[in-house]
Amino acid sequence: MSLPEQADLAGEVQAWCRSQDAAGWRDRMTASDPAERAELQRAWFLRLAEQGYAFPHWPAAWGGGRSRADQLTIARELIRAGAPRLDLHFVALYHAAATLITAGSDEQQAEYLPAIRLGQRWCQAFSEPGAGSDLASLRTRAERRGDHYVLNGHKTWSSGATQAQMCLLLARTGGPGRAGISYFLLDLSAPGVSVRPIRNASGHQEFADIFLTDVVIPVTALVGAENEGWRTANATLGEERGLTMLERSEEMVAGLRYLTREVAALPPGERAAAVETLGGYAERVESFRLLVARVLDASIDGTDTAAASILKLVYSELLQDMSKEGLAMAGLAGHEGKHGRSGAWQTGHWFDDYLSSWEWTIGGGANDVLRNVVGERILGLPRGGSR
Repeated sequence: MSLPEQADLAGEVQAWCRSQDAAGWRDRMTASDPAERAELQRAWFLRLAEQGYAFPHWPAAWGGGRSRADQLTIARELIRAGAPRLDLHFVALYHAAATLITAGSDEQQAEYLPAIRLGQRWCQAFSEPGAGSDLASLRTRAERRGDHYVLNGHKTWSSGATQAQMCLLLARTGGPGRAGISYFLLDLSAPGVSVRPIRNASGHQEFADIFLTDVVIPVTALVGAENEGWRTANATLGEERGLTMLERSEEMVAGLRYLTREVAALPPGERAAAVETLGGYAERVESFRLLVARVLDASIDGTDTAAASILKLVYSELLQDMSKEGLAMAGLAGHEGKHGRSGAWQTGHWFDDYLSSWEWTIGGGANDVLRNVVGERILGLPRGGSR
């Protein structure tokens, strides 16, 4: 799409956001309890879906088909309008959709992609106690018995599991290591599934434990071939670290605006040094935006996990540094957490933002593990060990 056409699309999104009071929706979600917030998220999602803004990254056959330029324009204007991020629908729109589109059967796509378009929420159950960053050591088992599997195990740190209906699950069907892992679609209402929330440092219950006790699922819940789940999981994680960074890069611009506000409020004697600091963050944000464009241009489907790992590394550390800087600039007042979830990672409530920033250095692959990925798969360094 040409620059004039991008400008037309930007104007279209801006006008729609004004007509929908996008920022008002975000404020309502921030002040709501978890159950009310889930309903508000779904209502906002359905408005975006009806307008074609919820899944522009999907293939055209499933309601998407937008160019990368269109995707970025839509994301940018929604963020500028203060629209809430669809965090309760994030896994469904990105992880589940990427899994189904790249590896799901025709029947799985036909069943679940329309349901996601209607607001079905998903979570992801990869990590386990003792198998977080070292995911290849997971112990949850899926035993084949005729036309079904029986699941037993314990998953943890599953974001949004208390609000989800479906789950992306990794379980062991073979021997140790990566070669014995399979990928499944799990209905969380199935007998034997127990979801228990985990309260985090900021007071939210975003994460949950999932306990599986003799859970019976059909063979049709298997994605791809048995014992080849590791390959599919990499595609899922690549989607998290790849295409979604388009949105994250634009959210960093919003974070800069909040930092600018704090600089303007400083006493004149402190302002000069703070302006220099702000300039340094502006350079880092712009470098990150250019890096996102470069990585996505080099990977047509956005699922090159090794290159996308660089994006997650850069983003998480920049986010943490900026929120820490904002907290320092705001002084004592900045330590008053609002304890709200606005749907964005840069809210200007610095205490909450700083606590939340730590999640990004761990979730989706701890940063030290991702450095190993970059070293081995991009720089060609030797592995320290093998499985």
